[in-house]
Amino acid sequence: MTYDLIIIGGGPIGMACAIEAKKAGLSYIVLEKGVLVNSIYNFPTNMTFFSTSNLLEIGGVPFIAHNDKPTRREALEYFRRVQESWGLRIQLYTEVLRMKRSGANYLLHTSKGDYEGRHVVVATGFYDTPRLLNVPGEELKKVKHFYDDPHPYVDQKVVVVGAANSACDVALETYYKGAEVTMVIREQEIYPKVKYWIRPNIENRIKEGSIKAYFNSRIVEIRPSEVVLDTPEGERIIANDFVLAMTGYMPNYKLFEQLGLPISDDEDKTPLHNPETLETPLPGVYVAGVINAGLQTSKLFIENTRVHAQIILAHMVSKDSVSA
Repeated sequence: MTYDLIIIGGGPIGMACAIEAKKAGLSYIVLEKGVLVNSIYNFPTNMTFFSTSNLLEIGGVPFIAHNDKPTRREALEYFRRVQESWGLRIQLYTEVLRMKRSGANYLLHTSKGDYEGRHVVVATGFYDTPRLLNVPGEELKKVKHFYDDPHPYVDQKVVVVGAANSACDVALETYYKGAEVTMVIREQEIYPKVKYWIRPNIENRIKEGSIKAYFNSRIVEIRPSEVVLDTPEGERIIANDFVLAMTGYMPNYKLFEQLGLPISDDEDKTPLHNPETLETPLPGVYVAGVINAGLQTSKLFIENTRVHAQIILAHMVSKDSVSA
């Protein structure tokens, strides 16, 4: 069949788009390469959101959490309930490989066959594409760009790269589980916008020497049992079992290229789109969610992109009314 709308990405914003499509009486399908809300599933096991639960709500389904700040586990259960409540049509484990025009429509080739749609929304997030260190040895198995649980790092020498929320969370959690933690930080201080309940803790652990920190420093080489650092005091070689590179993430630009989405030439590398309608230069193709900020991934979140679904569907419906 030919769908009115194909949504790429089964995260909160992709689900919000599906809800708006269903409310408008449109035929739609969500194509998700992994599990439901795949990015949230890949967050650290013990992660707590910075946002309050009401700011994560979509589709009018209440999000009731035990505390003011919901956990990853609570968010997974909440979005599962949203999917169930609305009966959303989501095709999981279906990776979109490329897109091409098919007359007035778009034909999407996926790992599980082809799908054709009149409109397409790309809402893929950015969490599954890490920013690499680009240093020798980064391909070693001991280097991790995603963090799950502290247990594998008990009694291990761990280097945590970064100074934002993820890095500070990982440094503290592994330290409290018995790891010998060293942080390598490009800047001269911990990121000022680290969660207010985390920043004093990490700064105090560094100050007392429980966690070693090299500021204004970077890793220049990773070896099987050590890492080489460039510091203000010169080169330092330290013993090491694991490198946890919490250096942030970015949109999947390879997928954008496969879809034919044009990207801005500036340093932000945002997908080109009309900020009022979210439509790209490809007619009927829209971008939604955090990918709209390009590399500036700290600008957009679930709470300030939920409205994208309403903007896109309103524009779609108005265009169709004019052309009818």
